[in-house]
Parts: sequence; C-alpha cells; structure tokens
Amino acid sequence: MVFSGLPFLYLFMPAVLVAYFAAPKKYRNAVLLVFSLAFYFFGEQFYTILLLISSVSDFVFSLLIEKYRGTAKAKIFLISAIVVSLVMLGFFKYIDFFITTANAVFGSDIAVLNVRLPIGISFFTFQTMSYTIDVYRGRVRAQANIVTFATFVCLFPQLVAGPIVRYSDIAEELENRKERLAEISAGIRRFCIGLMKKVIIANSMAELTEYFRYADERTVLFYWMYALAFTFQIYFDFSGYSDMAIGLGKMFGFTFPENFNYPYVSRSITEFWRRWHMTLGNWFRDYVYIPMGGNRVKQSRWIFNIAAVWMLTGFWHGADWNFIVWGLMMAVLLVAEKFFLAKLLNRAWRFVAHVYTMLVIIISFVIFNGEGMSGAWADVSGMFGVGGLPLAGTLSLYYLRSFAPMFIIAAFLSTPVVKKAGDKLLENKSKLTLLEPILVAVGLILVTANLVDGSFNPFIYFRF
Repeated sequence: MVFSGLPFLYLFMPAVLVAYFAAPKKYRNAVLLVFSLAFYFFGEQFYTILLLISSVSDFVFSLLIEKYRGTAKAKIFLISAIVVSLVMLGFFKYIDFFITTANAVFGSDIAVLNVRLPIGISFFTFQTMSYTIDVYRGRVRAQANIVTFATFVCLFPQLVAGPIVRYSDIAEELENRKERLAEISAGIRRFCIGLMKKVIIANSMAELTEYFRYADERTVLFYWMYALAFTFQIYFDFSGYSDMAIGLGKMFGFTFPENFNYPYVSRSITEFWRRWHMTLGNWFRDYVYIPMGGNRVKQSRWIFNIAAVWMLTGFWHGADWNFIVWGLMMAVLLVAEKFFLAKLLNRAWRFVAHVYTMLVIIISFVIFNGEGMSGAWADVSGMFGVGGLPLAGTLSLYYLRSFAPMFIIAAFLSTPVVKKAGDKLLENKSKLTLLEPILVAVGLILVTANLVDGSFNPFIYFRF
C-alpha cells in the first residue's frame, strides 16, 4: 500500500483517523500499532514477521542492556542486537548479490536464491539499531512497554520509506502527546503538498523515464531528457513521500524530522548532501562516521572514513556495484571539495557553481539508476554521444515538446520560491482560513482524477 494510492486515501486513512480519535488516549498507541501492522501486511503478508522479530528483538536486548549497564554483558547484548538486525538486512537484501559476486570472482556456480526484498527493511532496521545503540550510550531509557516500542518501530507514516525517525525524536510524544487542531490542519496541508508532488510531478517524470527505457530511438537529447527526468522523479518522489509522512505524523501528534531542504539549489556537493535525505546522512554521521573517528584523525584516516561511509551509503541503497561506485564517486568529490574545490566554487560566479553541482548530481543519478555497472556506463556514454549517437531524433523531439512544460514546472518547484510565497500567505490567517480548505480540496480532486485516469504510480525507494 502506498500513500498515493486510492485505497490508502479513501479507505485506510479515513478508517485509521476515525478509529484513532474515537479511542481513549491510553489506547491510541495500540490503535496505531494495529493499523500500522495492517498497513504493512497489505503489501508484505509473509515478511510482516520480520517487522515483528525486529521489534521484539531490540525491545528485549535494550532491556537487557539497561539492566546490565556498565558491564561486559551490556556490550554483548548490544552486539547481539546489531548482529540480528544486520543478518536480517544482509540476507534479505544482499545474499543474491554476494552469491553472484562470489560466482564471478571464483568461477563457482552457486545458485542464487532469488530472495525478494521486504519493503522498508532498510529503514526499520536502521531505526531499531539507532534505538539500541542510544540505549547503550545512555542517551535514552529503554522502553518498558512493548506496545509503545512496537508503535515506534511499526508506525506506518514512516515505516516503509522514512524519514529515518530515531526513538529520541519522538520518545516524549510516544508517551504523552496532544493532537491539536492547528497541527492536524498543518499535517493535512503538508500531506497534500507531498501527495501532489508525488502524483502530478514525480509520476509524470517516471513516465518519461519508462518511455526512454522501452524506446528504440537512442539520441544524445533523449539520454539527457531521461537523465533530467529521473533527477526530478527521484526528488519529487522521495521528498513528496517524506512530506506525506511528516504530515501524517502531525495529524497523530508526532513531529518527524525534516528530510529535504531544496537540495537542487546547492552550489557544491557538500551543500547538496546537507540538504538531501538528511535523516540518512545524520544516521551515518552519528553511528558510523563519528565512531570511526570522524575528522579528528590523521588526514589519511579521514579519507578512509569518508570512503567507507559513502561506500556503505551507496550499498545501503541497493545490492549492485553501480550503487557502490555511486557512493565512492560522492566520497571522491567530497574529499576534493574539502582540499581545494570548495575554495574555487566559493570564488566562482554563483551560477557556475550551481551548474557544476547539478551536472555532477544528474550524472551521478544516472549511475545510481543504471541497470548494473554495464547499464550505468551505457547511459552515461550515451549522454556524451559515445559511439557516434545522433544529437536528436523524431521521437526525442516529440517527447521534448510534450514534457517541456512539466520540466519547467519541476525546475521551478525545486526552488523555495513557492514555499516563501506560502509562508507569507500563512502570515495572513484571515485569508488562509478561507483559502486553505479550497486549495486542499482542489489538490485532492486533481490527484484523484490523475490516479483514476491511470495506474502508473511507482515509488522509487521501495526498490531500496
């Protein structure tokens, strides 16, 4: 089930809202837990057991860590909890990759298992791991109520695609939260904004990327249109989903961390990664990079730390070599900016720095979305006309005319201009009181019409 689907919008969401607000406050976590498990079960009947195992495992280990705090047993329980999480993630996400790699390196013929990736496993394993580590570090107390803890792990707004919410982010709200009308209203507005970004813009860009994949024509123009379309698709897809998750959280009294801050206005790769998928970057910083020594080490060790973190970041996204290469590419660029490139970018004309950043990001996303390394290389080569590709063709020109308005809209909405205008509107509450419900209703009508008219409604991060 996806937030941008009609079953969620007109069946699941009304049902959970009615049940939640009809229930006494002390039972509202239980209501959210039941509906969250139903939400996950709708798409992952068998793998729901993994979600429950993850919840129970970290619940028990964290209680044991707190009981034996300061002793060797606490560290043993911490390691045990991390091993359980990583074994689950490693088997279901990476086992076939490891088998294929071993076959290629050693010439063996081990049969791949064709294990299907459970939706959201990359997200909920990171959330439970951060909780157990924080308990060991003494940053949070172990939660003694299994229902409360399972609600945190299974909370459907952020369960399958983030943002990566740490227990410390919502610990107080899990125990004691107040659902205020103003917050519910803000949550509905935020959800609708994300929904429109996902359905109207991301889905449109996804259609173009599909047209490219199945088209016979290959031209330089078509490769660049595909690259730009995917760059917009992944941003509006994932940031839209994050908006919907944050909005849903507000409706139920939770404050989830922001995940995107207009990354396409960045003027360096360093700035880009401070604005893109911020909860994942913060997770790797706090639980991998800093424990490895961060930047408070020798220069050679720091370079190793950056490379290791970004290789893991790439590998987290997918079990293929193009993801690892993509991560290492980011590491090289970040190191280069640290040593000399940042100074050049700071002195350069702002437009030049922005063009550099976006060119790098567009090419990197083509590698990211490639069908393995061979596919990624073929796509990047096509962008630069390797092999004597023609500049344009009949089909690519047709799609350029068809999608040009959406490209312009996507580029405009990638900047904070509209948000600033909306913030000014919010200052005048008398106008907003009348205008907000009208805009929300119009947005829902447009989205519903779009969903009824077609069934093409993919979500990129379900693949990761």
